[in-house]
Amino acid sequence: MNYFTLFALPQCYQLDISNMTLRYQELQRQYHPDRVASQPERQRLIALQQAATINEAYQTLKHPLRRAEYLLLLQGIDIRNEQQTLRDSAFLMQQLELREELDTIEHQAIRNSADALQALATFTARVEKLLLSYRQQMVTQLDQQQWSQAADSVRKLRFLDKLQQQQEQLEEKLLGFT
Repeated sequence: MNYFTLFALPQCYQLDISNMTLRYQELQRQYHPDRVASQPERQRLIALQQAATINEAYQTLKHPLRRAEYLLLLQGIDIRNEQQTLRDSAFLMQQLELREELDTIEHQAIRNSADALQALATFTARVEKLLLSYRQQMVTQLDQQQWSQAADSVRKLRFLDKLQQQQEQLEEKLLGFT
């Protein structure tokens, strides 16, 4: 089942998330397994499968990167399970440098956590700027149905998303939350 069709949404990247959430809640009420608790096992199983599909569709379309991956999947490009590597050597070199910088900040925290927090704030701002730039590029490519270019942008965003998660973990560590 096409997730966009399930939520009665246009098949595009830009979505009205509040409208989608309302439709999700309606579908959840309509297909909740408790509504068929007294029905035969087959109907209960079908309801459970429908509820799971609705949940998966909502989580996929709600998350910007997963939504882009799903749009690409609908075009026959499955980057979630692919073995293809990114061929942009300049981008890959930049990623190595950013990861080294993050490691340096983490090691700096041992000597001076205040300096490490300041360095991390600067690092975070740079990563956010990169994320925004690649997101804008990806949205344009998806809107213009430039599927292979959009797939490359999504691959890059996956790298940056993982880097951002590592940065957030380091921030929590430096602030004493972990």
